[in-house]
Formats: sequence, structure tokens, C-alpha cells
Amino acid sequence: MAESPEEVAVLVQRVVKDIRNAFQRNPHMKELILSGTLNPLKDLHLGKLALTKFPKSPETWIHRRWVLQQLIQENSLPSLATKGNLGAAPVERIHRLVQEEMNVCSEAAGRYPSNYNAWSHRIWVLQHLAKLTVKVLLDELSSTKYWVSMHVSDHSGFHYRQFLLNSLIRRTVTDKNILVQKQVVSEQNPSPQKEEESAGTEAACAEEQSVDLPGRLDEEMELCSELIDNYPGHETLWCHRRCVFYLQQHLSNKLPLVNTSVSSVDSSDESLNNSHHSPAASHLAQAMDVDGLNESSSKHGYTQETKRLKRAPVQDSLGPEMEYQFVDKVLSTCRDVDQARFATAYRKWLVTFLGQ
Repeated sequence: MAESPEEVAVLVQRVVKDIRNAFQRNPHMKELILSGTLNPLKDLHLGKLALTKFPKSPETWIHRRWVLQQLIQENSLPSLATKGNLGAAPVERIHRLVQEEMNVCSEAAGRYPSNYNAWSHRIWVLQHLAKLTVKVLLDELSSTKYWVSMHVSDHSGFHYRQFLLNSLIRRTVTDKNILVQKQVVSEQNPSPQKEEESAGTEAACAEEQSVDLPGRLDEEMELCSELIDNYPGHETLWCHRRCVFYLQQHLSNKLPLVNTSVSSVDSSDESLNNSHHSPAASHLAQAMDVDGLNESSSKHGYTQETKRLKRAPVQDSLGPEMEYQFVDKVLSTCRDVDQARFATAYRKWLVTFLGQ
């Protein structure tokens, strides 16, 4: 006798729940993988299935990172290839893993709003598999643009874009300084090997230097403006706007670049540490306080560094002037109470941050 759709749905739900419970007892799963009994790629597929029903399951994401670490270990890639798990070249294998993980994270983020675990995993993949290359960062900015436009209240999605922009700045600005230092050392101690390494470094940095960072930040600000106009009353958009504006000021005024990333995790991690615990992120939280003045920080933690962050000297007044004009336009045309409140708070923050 054929089972009804309701019975099939219940059966599938039980199977997925059993899979998730298996990941919660992950020491046994790890033993099967380490012994060669369980194909790690099949284990990742099981995890993907579990995430369709439990997209925020911390145990599943933690176990997934452990499996990926086994796959990317230098000694494990050749052995896995001989077993028929991965048949392509190492670089192509990593590329496939990255693409698959991006898809898994996108699906999980769509199933659960502000899915911090999914977006944190996505950051981890960029750090450990994709190595934060400029091409991948730019591809991610492009691929997630539509997603955040359709999820304007998802803080985690916009935080991910902040991480991408922050990483781009670090790769292009920081790596350029490293290149200059290496060139100085190479000139002082010339050798054929160092010349080859220097040539490789220069080639890698050439791509990074070609990135138009101010243009990218302008595009992100335009995206913010468009979404704020089309979807009034969403605090997430105004918070994201502050971060993008801060990054613009960083480029023009050499403000400290805050860390919006998630702390790296090792093979035995139990959770991803929230970046709000870092000192740099703490400074940004103070500098980007909604009302511009946080009572607790003003009484206890209002240091000279905080004042410098809040009242940074602005060399180019065009950006701030445009921001004031945008806020005035929103306040003069909006009928949404929350939109007016967020715009007023943003203007107050601008005045405090710019010291004007």
C-alpha cells in the first residue's frame, strides 16, 4: 500500500532528525572518517541534508568545518583522490569545495533569518579554503548583492558584506605595504630565489592594486540608498550605511580599520567567537552608537582613543555633505515613523562622529 504524502513527510523529517542527532554525537562520525569507513564527501552531503531541516544547528556546522579541514590538509588530498572521492587537480578541488559551501550557506541563510552560524561558516570557508583572494572577495560581493536586497532586515547578511569590504581593504592596502618592505629587503640582499619570490609577489599584488576601493564603497553606499528608499523603516540598512561610511573615512583619513571578521577556529572548535569581543570591534561599537552617546561609555570607557574615533578630522567634505543631504531628503519625504527615527539617529551619529 502506497504511503500518503503526509506519512512520507513525517518519515523524511525523522530521517533528517536522526542525521542531525548523529552529528551531535560527532566523535563517532569522526572515527568513521578517520578510519576510511565513511567518505568525507558523503558526510558533507548528509550534513547538507540535515541543514535543510535544522539550518542553524551549531553541531552540524562545527562538524562540517572539521570534515573540511580533513579534506584540505596537505597530506589528505592525494589519498582522497586515489579513493575516488575527488578526481580533479588540488586547486580545482578546493574551488569546488568553496562553491559547494557557498551554496549550502546560502540555502541555510534563506531558511532561517539572521542565521549567524551559516554566515560565520561562510566567512570561515573564505579564510581557510579560499584564502581571502581578491577575486573570491569580489565574486562574493557580487553574488550576495541580490540576496541582501531581498533580505533587508538580515543583520548577518549585511555583516558578511562588511567583512568582504574590510577584507578587500586589508588585502589591497596592507599587502601593498608588505610588497614595498620586501622590495627593500630584496634590494639590500639580492639573490635569484628572492628575485623569483619578489616577481610572484608583485604579480599577486598587481591584481589587488587594480581594485577600485573608493568605487566599490561608493557602489555599496548607492545600494544602501536604494534599499533605504525602497524599504523604509529597516534599522539594518542604516547600521550598514554607518559601517560603509566609516570605511570611506578610513580610506581618506587613515582611520583605524576595525576587525569585522569572525575569529579563526581550529579542528576542535566548539563555537565561533563573536567579533564584538575584540577591542577593535568594541571601538567601532562606541563610534557607531545609534544615538551617538552611550551613557555607560561616557561615564567609564570614554577614552582618548574613543574621542579620536568619534571626532575624526574629515579632509574631504564632499562625502559628509552628501550624507547630510541624503538624510535631509529622507526626513522631508518619509512617512514611516521608524524610518524618521533611524534617519534622525544616523544624522546624530554623523554629527558626533565627524565632530561638526
